Amino acid sequence: MAEDKISENIEEYLEVLYRNGSNGEQVSTTTLSKDLGIAPGSVTQMLKKLENLGYIEYTPYKGATLTNEGMQIAQKITRKHRILEKFLMDVLKIKEENIHEQACEMEHTLSDEAERALCTMLNNPDVCPGDNIIPACNFDFESCHDCYSQKDFDKVMNRKFNLLSISELTSTTEGTISFIRGSNELLDDIAALDIKVGHHLSYEFNENLNRNNYMVTIDNRELDIPIEMANNIFIRI
Repeated sequence: MAEDKISENIEEYLEVLYRNGSNGEQVSTTTLSKDLGIAPGSVTQMLKKLENLGYIEYTPYKGATLTNEGMQIAQKITRKHRILEKFLMDVLKIKEENIHEQACEMEHTLSDEAERALCTMLNNPDVCPGDNIIPACNFDFESCHDCYSQKDFDKVMNRKFNLLSISELTSTTEGTISFIRGSNELLDDIAALDIKVGHHLSYEFNENLNRNNYMVTIDNRELDIPIEMANNIFIRI
């Protein structure tokens, strides 16, 4: 499975855009400048380049949003970073204050095959040590069980669309459930609620609600989903 090489600088910009605007929010030049430690003028020049490459939509003096292509790249690098943080802390026992910098150095060279192996070894983690959601993989599976069943990585195909978990949604959103992540036990618990890939899901965002549970409508049924499930049920966006 061939991988196109994208510069580390571009990946860093897209990663910050995803961290601040994963659900389609516009991210300001000021926010990017602060997060990256780069002068606003230089950020503006890079945003113009990213727009020309088709990775973002840029509005001068307002900010930028990721395109579908930019989102795919941003999710991929963010996922690798957060899985590496989990590995560094849980397996290698690296000090928490050091894991972010080390993950930043490693994320750009971690292959998709190694990422998949790390995910399996770590039992499909849903959050990194900082409790940020680990994005879904971009492999064309409907569940982690399907991933386990495919032993030959050369036969693994990439998904053609992007996903967000219920707990990543920051605005009223609807879509089709397209991937469910987790251990066999969690997958069984989700199936027991008759939640399946292909079901339509809608979510009405309310910033004042308790984020330990998510009220969603799935195929005309209202369900109160605990965060452990919300982190692992992904809809197509």
